[in-house]
Amino acid sequence: MAFTVQDYGDLARLLVEHPEWRLELRRLLLSDELLALPETVQHLVEEMRALTEQTRMQGEQMRMQGEQMRVQGEQMRVQGEQIRVQGEQIGTLAEQVRVLVEQVRALVEAQHRTTDTVGGLKGLVLELTYRDKAGAYFAPLLRRLRVVAPHTLEDILEASLTPGEFRDLLRLDLLLSGRPRRQPEVSEVWLAVEIASVVDQGDVDRAERRAGLLRKAGYRALPVAVGEHMTLGAEEAARSQAVVLLQDGQALFWEEALQAWVARGVRHKTV
Repeated sequence: MAFTVQDYGDLARLLVEHPEWRLELRRLLLSDELLALPETVQHLVEEMRALTEQTRMQGEQMRMQGEQMRVQGEQMRVQGEQIRVQGEQIGTLAEQVRVLVEQVRALVEAQHRTTDTVGGLKGLVLELTYRDKAGAYFAPLLRRLRVVAPHTLEDILEASLTPGEFRDLLRLDLLLSGRPRRQPEVSEVWLAVEIASVVDQGDVDRAERRAGLLRKAGYRALPVAVGEHMTLGAEEAARSQAVVLLQDGQALFWEEALQAWVARGVRHKTV
């Protein structure tokens, strides 16, 4: 039997009156894929909504990260400026330290020059003092004490010494002669005296060397080092080299030096 327009109208009226039939008719007319299409579309809409929200959140995160990067960049710029300023400050400080070091070095050098000058002046004053008051300092050791200028012996000295040795001996601080006060059996001896504010090993060595030049020229000479202070090295050198030390009127190693050098048998000369 053919399906007429009247039948379609009746069908439409029945579907309106019976909505549950529409669902059944839909299942009969449509495939499973078409029936599932609304649910699929709804699912896609939900996924699109979730993806849109996720994209929005990612965009917000990227915006926040961009802001953080901008803040960090600003912080790095500020830190870079601070480092630059600190570098300039360090450079200025280094220059100030350099200038200060130069000033300290200049002060130290000036202090050394002042110390050397003062030491030289003190040594000169001591030399003049011992020369002018030789009796007060050396009379306890020698009788008939005489202060002798080395150049007054130049004829004998030049005949016995090389020109260099003669010049070296002329730089002797003080030359004395006399007879040992407590050894009357010993005839005249000579004292080759080196004078310094602080006697060190160099002074002891010079006294021993210049006394040796006098002995080379035929004089019974003893080396003597005189000063206000004595270094430990000077005392050790004086003891080992039989050099007399004189400090504050007190003589050290006098007996040892007298015995050592008189025993050498140097011939005696007088002036």
